Amino acid sequence: MPYHYSYFYSKAIADEDGNVCSYKFRKGAPPRLGDGQPNTVFTRGSYRLLSRLLEGGSLDLGDAYHPAHAIFRLGEKGSGLRARGEVQDFLNIRNRCLEEGSLFEDPEFPAEDTSIFFSKTPPRPFEWKRPIEIADNPEFFVGDATRFDVQQGELGDCWLLAAVANLTLNRVLFSQVVPDDQSFGDKYAGLFHFRFWQYGRWVDVVIDDRLPTYSGKLVFLHSSEHNEFWSALLEKAYAKLHGSYEALKGGTTCEAMEDFTGGVTEMYELNQAPANLYRIMLKAYERSSLMGCSIEPDPNVLEAQTPEGLIKGHAYSITRVKYVDINTPRSSGKIPLIRIRNPWGNEAEWNGPWSDKSPEWRFIPDEEKEEIGLTFDDDGEFWMSYQDFKTQFSRLEICNLNPDSLSEEGILSSHKRKWEMSMFEGEWVRGVTAGGCRNYLETFWHNPQYCITLEDPDDEDEDDKCTVIVALMQKNHRSQRKMGMECLTIGFAMYHLQDPDNLPKPLDLNFFKYNTSVARSPSFINLREVNCRFKLPPGVYCIVPSTFEPNEEGEFILRVFSEHRNHMEENDEEVGLGAVDERVVNNPEPEEEKVQDKVKEFFLKIAGEDMEVDWMELKEILDYAMRNELPGRSSSQDSIVNMILSVLCGVVCRDTPLGQAFETKNEGFSKDVCRSMVAMMDVDRSGKLGFEEFKALWIDIRHWKSVFSLYDKDGSGCLSAFELRQALNSAGYRLNNHILNILAHRYSTKNGMITFDDYMMCAVRLKAMIDIFHEKDPDNTNTAMFTLEEWVEKTLYS
Repeated sequence: MPYHYSYFYSKAIADEDGNVCSYKFRKGAPPRLGDGQPNTVFTRGSYRLLSRLLEGGSLDLGDAYHPAHAIFRLGEKGSGLRARGEVQDFLNIRNRCLEEGSLFEDPEFPAEDTSIFFSKTPPRPFEWKRPIEIADNPEFFVGDATRFDVQQGELGDCWLLAAVANLTLNRVLFSQVVPDDQSFGDKYAGLFHFRFWQYGRWVDVVIDDRLPTYSGKLVFLHSSEHNEFWSALLEKAYAKLHGSYEALKGGTTCEAMEDFTGGVTEMYELNQAPANLYRIMLKAYERSSLMGCSIEPDPNVLEAQTPEGLIKGHAYSITRVKYVDINTPRSSGKIPLIRIRNPWGNEAEWNGPWSDKSPEWRFIPDEEKEEIGLTFDDDGEFWMSYQDFKTQFSRLEICNLNPDSLSEEGILSSHKRKWEMSMFEGEWVRGVTAGGCRNYLETFWHNPQYCITLEDPDDEDEDDKCTVIVALMQKNHRSQRKMGMECLTIGFAMYHLQDPDNLPKPLDLNFFKYNTSVARSPSFINLREVNCRFKLPPGVYCIVPSTFEPNEEGEFILRVFSEHRNHMEENDEEVGLGAVDERVVNNPEPEEEKVQDKVKEFFLKIAGEDMEVDWMELKEILDYAMRNELPGRSSSQDSIVNMILSVLCGVVCRDTPLGQAFETKNEGFSKDVCRSMVAMMDVDRSGKLGFEEFKALWIDIRHWKSVFSLYDKDGSGCLSAFELRQALNSAGYRLNNHILNILAHRYSTKNGMITFDDYMMCAVRLKAMIDIFHEKDPDNTNTAMFTLEEWVEKTLYS
């Protein structure tokens, strides 16, 4: 759901126990951000949060609620993640364990080797132990959580550790990931929980506290304090989220930083650093951004060390960026310095200029040293100059924080600014919205499209341009590793829309034939996320996210950060009815009047005394009537009159040898299609059709069949799912990508083809559902009200 233009204001009423007992929805127009109204989306997953916050009375969510505050349990409906078993609630489980006097054992992430490795067996036997079995006096925190609580173990997840170390520097972000309602104190029940941002939602992950050990010591992430366990438990929760500890091997710091903040990251190759990179870093630090850096690994030596004391292939965290006052005998001024930390937290530090106890520090005033907290301990943290930083390190990663991650009080007190953000979720579906990159122009326009309007240029920008960060992220890649699935190769392109009101929605093939992109991702790459920073003039732009090759399926989220408010929406059609294609309407069947007469005569013969047909009789009529016309069968040059006569003969004489001569070898329409056709036209819910109902159905079928023939040019009896939108448009239906994706999931084959029978089912169900809706919306308000009984009745009988 987009956060900037679709809003729902709600009133929730809580009972005396704080449980939400009633609520109301109403759709409202979006307020402009900055006019005093919050950016509000109320979701079903919020009720549980409210029940914990409210003590009775009412809460006006239109005034107070924000989507960033909604927290879903892992696997809960609405969390965006599939349930692996029973959805786990931390408070409920803890209360139950306390009542029973037991310690929690997590059935969803058991203390077994499969929770550690999915591709191999452990190199030696690990023993799962609780902290109370490892230390005499275990503590969740010893003092405050600091970056020195993060010590790497045997798992190759230094990228995660660098992000965890950075997280400790921001107390607000840290408490969001590591709730403070847990300890080894009175309410200890052997379980803990942590919260991670996953593709637009915050997800609460419950774990038991059994940890892998060898010889009584933790195998993986641990604290420098023997009896402190928050960091080890955090790593376990993150491993559970992705399926195993092994799933955490290899990654980028930006991935973990995003999962801890909901922010969006940028990556810079320092040998190609822009001229203003230090200013970008300085502004990022001032906006509480998280930053990490690394050196290209040596392919022949694991974690090789440079002569200057730095580790190749290792993820470092940047903990401070500052112009430091310097006074030398010859001059004074400011020097750009950067403070960096090695997650190992040991003596492996930079030994060049501005390292611990280097002579350069004698030129820094004592008060400046005190202000920056300068120490010379062997703690893995060191300073270096910006020039040495660019020379020694290969890559910089910056995580720009989601505006929801920054408290208003903190922003006002520090005069900081925050980004404005828009976000959409989407998917690429084979044959429908998986169009591939622009190299495949014929299908490229089928990709999802999103329009963004930039109105105000950046403050103090001499070029009157707008800074925009576009980030495209694919979902669930890490948890799918054990199934052998790797990241898709993804990217995006942006197009300037000169006259958006007079362009088709979505932009069609002709637009992309004659217009080039004004911005695009640096490359198509198989990472979880690709993003890029642009400077663009104010205007309307269309973003097209895609995989490199067509027909590669996956889900994604698209986020846009800008310095000033942006308006973003899907560039797609509104669902509804449209005009039937003129090629169908203006191309009537030959001898139409005779056809109508023969159809009526035939209907009366087969209907019997009740003058109605059920779905089985309808199937007989349609199978015989269309047997020479159904796509995929041999074409017939017989007139429609002869076709009807053959039907009459075939049915009336069906028990004779003459009748058998007319039988078709094809099964014809499926029983489901025929049942749905009856339900669609059955006004009195009798399960049968009278002649007038049948006649209206016959007209629809002729139209739908003609449309199919327009697009089934090779006579194969199938449409490409890429042609489904155009075919249904020609049939008079206007559909967006969400509906088309659902239809493809439901009706297409594995290779993205739609058979004639499934195409007919699409048309029937669409007509039926739209008619049901319009019946409840006589004033065309685009809103309909159903009781549960009505909804069940209407949807089951359709």
